[in-house]
Amino acid sequence: MLTLQTAGTVWAPTDAEPSAASFAAIGTTHHILATRADVLDDAVGIAKGHLDALDRACSRFRPDSEVSRLAAAAATEPASFVGSPMLVDYLEAARFAARISGGLVDFTVGSAVISSGYDADLDEVRARTEFRQSVPGVVAGWQSVDLAGSRITTPAGVVLDFGATAKAHAADMIARLLALQLPGSFLVNLGGDLATSGPTPDGGWRVGVEAADGSIRQVISITNQAVATSSTQLRTWATDTGRAHHIIDPRTGQTAVPAWSQVTCVAVTALEANTASTAAIVLGEDAVAWLSDNGVAARLERPDGSVAYTTGWPEPASSEVQ
Repeated sequence: MLTLQTAGTVWAPTDAEPSAASFAAIGTTHHILATRADVLDDAVGIAKGHLDALDRACSRFRPDSEVSRLAAAAATEPASFVGSPMLVDYLEAARFAARISGGLVDFTVGSAVISSGYDADLDEVRARTEFRQSVPGVVAGWQSVDLAGSRITTPAGVVLDFGATAKAHAADMIARLLALQLPGSFLVNLGGDLATSGPTPDGGWRVGVEAADGSIRQVISITNQAVATSSTQLRTWATDTGRAHHIIDPRTGQTAVPAWSQVTCVAVTALEANTASTAAIVLGEDAVAWLSDNGVAARLERPDGSVAYTTGWPEPASSEVQ
């Protein structure tokens, strides 16, 4: 099972509610919203089919996935592997994220994630009373992985990990597929990574920024944009040195310092939004300046509940939690 769970952004119902359906896949719950009820079942079928193919290509937890087979081949020596179109597409998306983030979002952190304790499905990891952290895993750097056509070549010891990009890219791809194959408008919410397609409904899509305790911090409206949240509060587990979370700083190979409890970003695509929010977690206190310099509208919440905003993020209403 590909566990890429990230909560933090949810659809906020309005009086004119579209049709909605929920289903579980790749370790979390997803929601499809459609302005036409007659196409909702088909939309869910398209989404499930895409996520099933993603799981078979990119899961770290399925021994038969392409990512797992490549990791096994690269355990002791450099490895070369001809990837499926699905794997190549998601690798290209991860390379794009690494490039635009200046390497802050790096898909070669897999062995470091494993060393930190995230070496199995999240439910199994959370069930442990403690995990003894080993030496940080090797982060070879995204540029060390070569892609020539469909042939992927990795250094020894590299485990590809698309946890920062796959779910967001899937939201973009599914939203695109729905627009190409079905009439109407859609909001695709894959565990908190939101993408939209089709004509914008009157008033836009209302999106709630959800905290780890399930409370809605703020509601915003989006049109043809995407939203994503990265959190240090949800995918956590006990270790001998304290609680760890799933976001690795590729500069150190260790869990990123949790200066922010969660960061929510708005961008043109969910991939770009989640790349920005993940990079912000890695950067810590430097995140506000980096997001501002890159023109990313964002809401950043600290563990004590205080909030910072970048230019472009809508001012919260007085009734909303600050």
